[in-house]
Amino acid sequence: MRLSSFELTDEILRAVDHLGFEYATQIQEKAIPLMLTDDTDIIGLAQTGTGKTAAFGLPLMQLIDFSSPIPQGLILCPTRELCLQITGDLKQFARYTPKARIVAVYGGADIRNQISQIKKGAQIIVATPGRLLDMINRRAVKLGAVAYAILDEADEMLNMGFQEDIDDILKRTPSDKRTWLFSATMPNAAAKIADTYMTRPVTITAGSRNKAAENISHACYVVKEKDRYAALKRMIDYIPDIFGLIFCRTRRETQTVADKLMKDGYNAEALHGDMSQVQRDQVMKKFREKTLQLLVATDVAARGLDVDDITHVINYNLPDEPDRYT
Repeated sequence: MRLSSFELTDEILRAVDHLGFEYATQIQEKAIPLMLTDDTDIIGLAQTGTGKTAAFGLPLMQLIDFSSPIPQGLILCPTRELCLQITGDLKQFARYTPKARIVAVYGGADIRNQISQIKKGAQIIVATPGRLLDMINRRAVKLGAVAYAILDEADEMLNMGFQEDIDDILKRTPSDKRTWLFSATMPNAAAKIADTYMTRPVTITAGSRNKAAENISHACYVVKEKDRYAALKRMIDYIPDIFGLIFCRTRRETQTVADKLMKDGYNAEALHGDMSQVQRDQVMKKFREKTLQLLVATDVAARGLDVDDITHVINYNLPDEPDRYT
């Protein structure tokens, strides 16, 4: 289905056309008409990389009253990188909507600047739960006019221990708001949030739940612990044009592997939660621009990132959960 077939405004369709989007993905085809026409809560089950941001972002852009400067749309997500990515995507959708103001709220950056941006007027706030709750407790942001609350990567937010923060935030929003929850899986904690804060939600699924990504070939190499780094180097050497992600379990291991690769002359850098926001932004900028060949990251830091043309994903360890494998 063409995106132009949806009942979106001319301004939004112009932005979509400018981005080169023509056809809707499966999750967009199912979600956008519901969000535009039905006053209902929605649970969207879809893997990362299926076009979820446009699935909720395009309808949200149409439903928000941009003549009013108060926050009406709230998007919660697990990481700073995903927060910035969603904010960037929404600003692209708002290219021809001049009054639209979208603010990213996340830890590791100057909270005073973020508060200032909101006070200048922001109809949509994209936030990580911890930083937003900090702002709420400082009385710097009010959510009393929020009409649309979106939880993106809900399962990952819960895995990271944000359940209490999410509860506290949602309790401060109007009970008659519309809530859209997007998740790759539906753990019990996510189901509990749906039961508590959503009214007769409609569930839509894109593809099979927990299905590994398609069009990917898989290989497994069994090596002793002491030989693992040498095996990683041999693999990289065998693929000179590799543009890849290397996932590690811990921040310490991530930094150690990246340091070893850099010392051995590879074009590699680390991405993890112990780095400053400036450092993380610089690394991601280089990776997106393909001036960085190998990104060594924790799963949490790289969750939900959308980078084109990745050739290889290497799990330096077996992930703790099968859903994180692909």
